[in-house]
Amino acid sequence: MATELSNLSSYDSAAVPSGEGKRVGIVVSDWNSSVTGKLLQGAYDTLVKFGVKEEDIIIEHVPGSFELTYGAKVLIERASVDCVIILGCVIQGETPHFTFVCESVTQGTTQLNLTHDVPVIFGLLTTNTLDQAKARSGGRHGNKGDEAAITALKMVAIQSKYK
Repeated sequence: MATELSNLSSYDSAAVPSGEGKRVGIVVSDWNSSVTGKLLQGAYDTLVKFGVKEEDIIIEHVPGSFELTYGAKVLIERASVDCVIILGCVIQGETPHFTFVCESVTQGTTQLNLTHDVPVIFGLLTTNTLDQAKARSGGRHGNKGDEAAITALKMVAIQSKYK
C-alpha cells in the first residue's frame, strides 16, 4: 500500500521468490489506459526481472475494470497459469458507479481466490483523482504493477510449497 512513508515499488529483492518455470496471466483493463498501460509495464518488467520468461506471461485486455474478474476466470480455466494478476484503475466520479465497480471487482477477486486453486492478485487502483492514479502507476508513490507482480510471485511460492 502506498503512503507517504512507503512506495509501491519498494521491496527487498532477496525476499522475492524466483518466477522461473512459472506461467503468469495478466488481465488489464483498457479503461484509463494511460494509467493501466503503466501498471502493465511495471508488472511485466518485474516478472521478467525475477525469472518469468516473456513467453510465459499471458496478457489479455478487457474493456473495463468490471470485466477483470471474468478475464481472470477464463485464464484460470483455460490457460494453465500458475497465477493471475488483474490490473485496472477506477477513478471516483460524481455517481455511485465507482462504488459498484470497485465492490464488484473486490468481491469477484475474493470469490475466484476461494473457488480456484490459482491465486488472483488484486492490482486495481481505486483513486479519487487522475493525479492520484498517476502517482501510483509509476509516479511518486511507485507502481502498483510492480507490487502486484511481487505479490504474485510470493503467492505462487506458497501454492508450490504445498503441492
